[in-house]
Amino acid sequence: MDSPPDTPDVGIPPLQARRMSMAEQYEYLRARFTRRRALVTAGALAGGLLTGCSSSTGTANPATSRVPGSAVTPFGRHLAFGADPKTQMRVSWQVPFAVRKPYVRIGPTPGDLGRRVEAEVRPLHTPGVTGVRLDLDQYYVHAALDGLRPGTTYCYGVGHEGFDPASGAHRRTLGTFRTAPATGPASFVFTAFGDQGVTPDALANDKGILGRNPAFHLHAGDICYADVTGHGEKSDSYDPTAWDLFLKQTETVARSVPWMVTTGNHDMEAWYSPNGYGGQSARWSLPDNGFDARNTPGAYSFTYGNVGVVALDANDVSYEIPANLGHTDGRQTAWLDRRLAELRASDAVDFVVVFFHHCAYSTSTHGSDGGVRDAWVPLFDKHQVDLVINGHNHVYERSDALRGGRVGRRVPVGASTDPTRDGTVYVTAGGAGQSLYGFPYGVKDSFEGKVADRESVETYHWTKSRERHEDTVEWSRVRYTGYSYLSVEARAGVPGTAPRLTVSALAQSGERIDHFEVRRG
Repeated sequence: MDSPPDTPDVGIPPLQARRMSMAEQYEYLRARFTRRRALVTAGALAGGLLTGCSSSTGTANPATSRVPGSAVTPFGRHLAFGADPKTQMRVSWQVPFAVRKPYVRIGPTPGDLGRRVEAEVRPLHTPGVTGVRLDLDQYYVHAALDGLRPGTTYCYGVGHEGFDPASGAHRRTLGTFRTAPATGPASFVFTAFGDQGVTPDALANDKGILGRNPAFHLHAGDICYADVTGHGEKSDSYDPTAWDLFLKQTETVARSVPWMVTTGNHDMEAWYSPNGYGGQSARWSLPDNGFDARNTPGAYSFTYGNVGVVALDANDVSYEIPANLGHTDGRQTAWLDRRLAELRASDAVDFVVVFFHHCAYSTSTHGSDGGVRDAWVPLFDKHQVDLVINGHNHVYERSDALRGGRVGRRVPVGASTDPTRDGTVYVTAGGAGQSLYGFPYGVKDSFEGKVADRESVETYHWTKSRERHEDTVEWSRVRYTGYSYLSVEARAGVPGTAPRLTVSALAQSGERIDHFEVRRG
């Protein structure tokens, strides 16, 4: 959570804003900006100088664009699974101006794109701030591809009236994706990180991920940093054009790898909806099988092979940054309990992986969030979650196996653990590209090839009163302050061999800095 000086007044004095919930701020500002349209389910921001997007004084209407479709080139393609990765894919992209009749062409080869699926334009308007930015309009486009064949590679192209991806030079914009297999594969890889932004290091990590050929990627929040302050307040510093740069940067990998995101504190963009998620709903089409997809898009679940994955919105339970604390009235936690029970009851699921932004266990700059521990850690213990992935702290840190907050088993580099006996391993993977943090004074990095074990580390966790409670902890097993990402290989069990997850942390250079194995039974 970077905290630059207070920005110019945008309607609510900063000290007053800090005492208000995001919904209260929204109602306050809506009363003042009566000539603006309140966008609860918003769509797409204007791309600024680098994308040629429009600058205006009101909300744009996609149907009245005067720019010919032939002059508008799509960019920023990104994929996401639907609720069923075997048969559903969501294709999203951005256009610099409003377009007519957008669509996706899809087929088995570049020369056979006979199926055409209509797409939806979601226009998103960002009101200007005097002396800071002009009004901006951006346009995001989404298509739902259903009824796909499992385990199949598809070619696709995105277009609109005047731009046909299957014709002429536009064919170079075609991409491919692959649906999940009907039955679990013998093995597959997925990758994960959080706290990315738009930096050379973020781009380098994207290239590293692409080299792992993952079936999907998990992004644990703080996606773009258009909101650089991260308090979830109207007074936050905010630059919506950062999204244009981010989607261009990420397209190199997200055009072919489903990019499954959740919500961080920097993703609470308070301009767009009572809880600040209107911008996320505009830019991403995620599985709609959570407890409230309209208002909490970052909470959902999917199953790929023998791994059940659950995404959560940790802003709902965070004690550190309480702008959205309790905004689901406990419904997300109740849904989590039910969903974990369903996954554990499924014969097809060996492993359960949960990812969200705020750290349950970390010793770095933000420490640990007591709200996450109070609300969710007991459920992770109850349902024997195998792996929890967080961001928020811009480092790599990995715990031992924990149960009830205590070490159930030490898990040094290269070791194995069994969640049915030992507890859950928690990984902070926040080194995706933003400026790096560190560890408490005198605490050295400890990673593969450079192990510096410690019996204890002095750190803290956030309490409900937003105070830091000092802790001495024994679970900080691996620490690394460079840019990095996770690569996880899931293997199905065969006679005589238990299923396993092999979790590796890779530095930006590709060098392995940590690995361990999760086995069940």
